[in-house]
Amino acid sequence: MTIDRILPAAAGVLVLASLALSHLHSPLWLCLTAAVGAGLLQAAVTGVCPMAMVLRQVGAAFR
Repeated sequence: MTIDRILPAAAGVLVLASLALSHLHSPLWLCLTAAVGAGLLQAAVTGVCPMAMVLRQVGAAFR
């Protein structure tokens, strides 16, 4: 699996997990949703994605 597919999948999992946790435990879990959104916005504006750098270091491949 390539980074092009891992990144949106990971973002989706984190958003859905934080929504479920905020419903089941504490609304403070919505801070994770906000952090994911901020990271996606930052990556779109700057062209630099910290998660892509981490994935590259652990061996995920670009196309």
